[in-house]
Amino acid sequence: MRRVLRRSYLIIVGLCSLPGAGPLAVRSQEIPAPAQRYHAVVALDGTGDFRSLQEAISAAPHRSPGQAWVIRVKPGVYQERVYIQRERGYIRLVGDDPALTVLTHHLHANMTDVDGRRLGTFRTPTLYVDGDGFEMENLTVANAAGPVGQALALRVDGDRVRFRRCRFLGWQDTILVNRGRHWFEDCYIEGHVDFIFGGAMAWFERCQIHCLRDGYITAASTPADQPYGLIFRGCWITGEPGVRTYLGRPWRPYAMTVFLNTFMAEVVRPEGWHNWSDPAREKTARYAEFGCFGPGAVATNRVPWARILKPQEAAKLTPKQVLTGLDGWHAAFSEGL
Repeated sequence: MRRVLRRSYLIIVGLCSLPGAGPLAVRSQEIPAPAQRYHAVVALDGTGDFRSLQEAISAAPHRSPGQAWVIRVKPGVYQERVYIQRERGYIRLVGDDPALTVLTHHLHANMTDVDGRRLGTFRTPTLYVDGDGFEMENLTVANAAGPVGQALALRVDGDRVRFRRCRFLGWQDTILVNRGRHWFEDCYIEGHVDFIFGGAMAWFERCQIHCLRDGYITAASTPADQPYGLIFRGCWITGEPGVRTYLGRPWRPYAMTVFLNTFMAEVVRPEGWHNWSDPAREKTARYAEFGCFGPGAVATNRVPWARILKPQEAAKLTPKQVLTGLDGWHAAFSEGL
């Protein structure tokens, strides 16, 4: 657990300070508890309505869109697994400070369940979001299993899910955005192999992507008929000393991943992308970059089957274009982006 608490959180304060900049510690006074009315409070010391996040979530009533049940989570290390069931969406978890409010567990794919069956990747998340309309801000979600194989910190199957100023800590397969539309803003995400993966349409705005060991940042499994997959804008990619990483490899043939206006440290390999040892995927994977900068962003030696977008193509990639469905969801949080 010391590793989780020691890992600092980063707020993006300006692209001019990116090269060589490490994560910045977040002080409580920089992110005060929002002045709002809470429906419930969780506190380990018994000063709230519940001591457990799962207890608070399970007690929440079923809600409709636009009627979020707001739960404040006081600082503490909550050692539990949390499940947001499909029938109980529209919950909002609000912490005071992501450096002090941590949800952590340690399941990994090679462990076995009570029947002696191997857990596998998809049953390991510390936080599993199956309900639509879930929101979370100012918390850390960690899988503390370490470098032992697949171990999810977060799995998201719900639609219209939003994370702001959160940390996601793990090693392999840190975040699974399985399906739906998801928004990550000012978040810190770390890992080393396929640590942001899945078939959802997920937008990452001003997030730090930190590579712990050699590996691959993304492993999209975008369906062939889905126009968008994983999109990163205004982010920056950093890593531990000596680490070398690929931007992504296609978990499924039509993987779609784009990096826009993103700083890339020298940890990014010159070739940029990997074909998952399957040359056939070079014909179908949808990999692109635009306006990226830094020592890892030099396009000269990029693989020929990935693209550098034209300005008019990049201009069309906006939250409104990517995330708006018939419900107009993007307008609820991304005005002006």
